[in-house]
Amino acid sequence: MNEKYKDMLHLTHPVSATHPRMPLQDRAAQFSPFAALTGYDDALRETARRTDRFVELDEDRKQEIDRQISYLQQHLLDTVPVKIIYFVPDEKKDGGSYTAVEGCVRKIDENTKSLRIQGTEIPVERIYEIDFL
Repeated sequence: MNEKYKDMLHLTHPVSATHPRMPLQDRAAQFSPFAALTGYDDALRETARRTDRFVELDEDRKQEIDRQISYLQQHLLDTVPVKIIYFVPDEKKDGGSYTAVEGCVRKIDENTKSLRIQGTEIPVERIYEIDFL
């Protein structure tokens, strides 16, 4: 051992009169690892997030939905309550999710082939099911 510092070996730890002692938990946090790859955890969560595939309807189902939309168009002013299940594509990856909305169809647009319900514009080709309530 170096004799130069021998006199300091048994001294008490200095205590500051102006600065309070840091709690042990805060002191330990100083040495915790930092996030060298910022956004990596978010990217992992995004990759792990599951999406559904769009189900292509058969011709019979498409015709049934067309008949239901025709009925709704004829009774648009009667405020017929329905539940529509439709596909919403995911903005970040392939696939999407199926969502249900209930209410009365307010508008059916022949040009855009969509209908409006509860403030939501739904393309007809994404409709999976229409249930009359």
